[in-house]
Amino acid sequence: MLNWREQRKKAAAYINNICQKRPEIGLILGSGLGDFGREIEEAVVIPYQDIPGFPTSTVKGHAGELILGKKQGKSIVVMNGRVHFYEGYSIQEVVFPVWVMKELGVRKLIVTNAAGGLNPTFRPGDLMIITDHLNFIGTNPLIGANDQQIGPRFPAMTDAHPAEYVELAKRAADSIELHIMKGVYLAISGPVYESTAMSKFQRLIGADAVGMSTVPEIIASTHAGIKNLAISCITDVVKDNPEQALTHEEVIKVASEVKPRFIKLVNEILKDI
Repeated sequence: MLNWREQRKKAAAYINNICQKRPEIGLILGSGLGDFGREIEEAVVIPYQDIPGFPTSTVKGHAGELILGKKQGKSIVVMNGRVHFYEGYSIQEVVFPVWVMKELGVRKLIVTNAAGGLNPTFRPGDLMIITDHLNFIGTNPLIGANDQQIGPRFPAMTDAHPAEYVELAKRAADSIELHIMKGVYLAISGPVYESTAMSKFQRLIGADAVGMSTVPEIIASTHAGIKNLAISCITDVVKDNPEQALTHEEVIKVASEVKPRFIKLVNEILKDI
């Protein structure tokens, strides 16, 4: 973990050398949701591959660039695209950008993703505020020596999705007359979509949506004392007897169609968060 400490400080120093902005809010943009980055004012764009130790995105729909600037009068840093455990990165590499955000001064984090709907009341294109999570990735980014500079050895996850942020997002949606759901997000390692039996099991244990990201970042940010708000774009709803298999292209397509509503919602959230 001490090596991670050195790496995050080196990455933050590189970023600070290019851009002296001190971001207070971080955003992680999921599959197909990257257009928000184009709306950032006074934007400074840094490709991931230029940042020491920073993992690079390999999945379609993830641009792989860090953007620093302003939005709604707030100083922000945006990950336009993330990396996933299934890409072959270690779970610590997956959350390394969160540690770098902490080093940059981020105290609030908004995380988005594209997810499969398990709740039968959901429809493709719905947005869901994550109220809690289930970690079925099979590992945890805090395994190993603990870095006390980041957080405690045994952090609680009961406040990983603060109720005040959930309500803030709901108010923001109501103010723009946007229908929005709430629910529990279950994270799997991927890169396969669920079998029919697995989807039934996930519903049975209380999951409303399932995806291959977000929970590692939420664990790392909660450990680091950062307050989180996570939102899923529901790209499909799991059926017991699907007529055809889901594809990544379909996920990207639905997420792209939702982009205008998503961007409008995030702008409203940024006013008050």
